[in-house]
Amino acid sequence: MNKNLLILGAGQYGMVAKEIAESMGCFEKIDFLDDNNKIAIDKLADYKAYVSEYSFAIVAIGNPNIRLEYIQKLEEACFHIAVLVSPRAYVAPSAKLMKGAIVEPMAVVNAHAFAGVGVIVCAGAIVNHNAVVEDGCLLQCGSVVTAGALMKTKNMLGYNEVFLKA
Repeated sequence: MNKNLLILGAGQYGMVAKEIAESMGCFEKIDFLDDNNKIAIDKLADYKAYVSEYSFAIVAIGNPNIRLEYIQKLEEACFHIAVLVSPRAYVAPSAKLMKGAIVEPMAVVNAHAFAGVGVIVCAGAIVNHNAVVEDGCLLQCGSVVTAGALMKTKNMLGYNEVFLKA
């Protein structure tokens, strides 16, 4: 298996994902698929053509429906879905990150927290202890999911917003 990463989406989240992947130091080659960016090697819909050249893939697109749809498609095409964690983030040993999660620099995923499939935890965001963030959620910079809270699928927290336990 090669150590090449294909990032779907070359916009703002894609650029961050690429820098995180580079800082992790575990990928030999990193490229993009995107329908609207010249740096991409091809269009999103052509992902199947790259399965032999890229063992790993991740979706770095803000729209949760598209993000989760492409994670499923990539997996069905036999890509390994990456998890990207910045070396400058803190993820507790007891926390669980599911496939396709991205944890940006200075973010925290605390003890016994859970981040579902395709969750993006942006810079400075906190998923506090025992919190559950379900599939496709996006936590913008500085946002907080409080201890023990349950954030349902495909929700988004804006900049510096707090999601309280119900």
